[in-house]
Amino acid sequence: MLNIPLMSNNISREDVEVLIGFLRGTDRFTNGPKVREFEKAWSEWLGVKYSVFVNSGASANFMTMAGIAELYGKGEVIVPTISWVSDISSVIAAGHTPVFVDVSMKNLAMSEEAVLKNITGNTKAVFLTHVLGLNGLSGHLTAELKKRGVLLIEDVCESHGTMTQGKKAGTVGFASNFSFYYAHHMSTIEGGVVCTDDEDFYQMMRMYRSHGMLRENDDGGYKKRMQEAYPDLNPEFIFMVPGYNMRSTELNAVIGLNQLGRLDGQVKKRQENFAAFLDGLDSRRYYTDFDTEGNSNYALIVLLRDKDPELFKRISSRLSEEKVEFRRGTAGGGNLARQPFLRKRYPQIKPEEYVNADHIHFYGMYTGNYPGLEREKIRGLCRILNTL
Repeated sequence: MLNIPLMSNNISREDVEVLIGFLRGTDRFTNGPKVREFEKAWSEWLGVKYSVFVNSGASANFMTMAGIAELYGKGEVIVPTISWVSDISSVIAAGHTPVFVDVSMKNLAMSEEAVLKNITGNTKAVFLTHVLGLNGLSGHLTAELKKRGVLLIEDVCESHGTMTQGKKAGTVGFASNFSFYYAHHMSTIEGGVVCTDDEDFYQMMRMYRSHGMLRENDDGGYKKRMQEAYPDLNPEFIFMVPGYNMRSTELNAVIGLNQLGRLDGQVKKRQENFAAFLDGLDSRRYYTDFDTEGNSNYALIVLLRDKDPELFKRISSRLSEEKVEFRRGTAGGGNLARQPFLRKRYPQIKPEEYVNADHIHFYGMYTGNYPGLEREKIRGLCRILNTL
């Protein structure tokens, strides 16, 4: 029996000891100096000017889309059919109109051709997901979006350390979102971050993180102007935008600081695992032609080349017998256009029109990949898959 769980414990004993030491020496637990220290360290590792640490990647999504609506107005946002629910729900919640496009099989990300075809005069942004550690961007798409004045937002929640165009994913677009959920490349147990080089957007994100309060903005000139514009309000309680409490804690930041030091090593092991997995798979039956350059694999992708319901059923049954955890449909459960929260709101959507997303939905799955996954288990998984 292979016994491969979907995830392993990403919080080490060292992380726990560091946290215990911090708890013994502080009386500040909510958002404070450790959060700022982590934001600075993360920005330096990633290669951006500003980072805003929040309580989840989903909160980062919500804040980003809300901030775009506040600064640039509401409009259309092009989104993928293979992604995570909060990418789409954040677009809807901010008052934008989601425009769905199919994905490419080579990286499971939005089809470049489909993105460019769907840009209109109402397009505010393209919200691109780097799926399962694969790079979803090209220089051509980046250049075209810039030329057309369309904001690029990168969802890098499950792709820490992925490289694109010689840079880390999350540094190419106007803004990017990461998640530090328990199972991701690095963890703060729960947590996320919004990253950008744009100072106005950064200040907006600081306010959105904490109830929309002006006092969270650290641009002194802006604060002074707003206080003068609203003399009837207590300067400590001026709410500039409709924010919520999306703050994280000092405890989460302490864990993040400790984990960040081993992130590069974790990425390398994930890459090696994925390469061994693809090398061992029968490429006549399984899709192995992924664009793996610069990848930072999150999970091992099992995707049938052809439509074969019986084979997929056998795979699901055998992996369950072997106690190999898996998730059908790959990222986010497959074709999001089939989900009730979208079909109720947009009955005109026809999920089957997104051909690649639908194939992934019915004939794709992923299994766990993490630094501690033994090479022999990867070989054993390939042997089973190849003989079904």
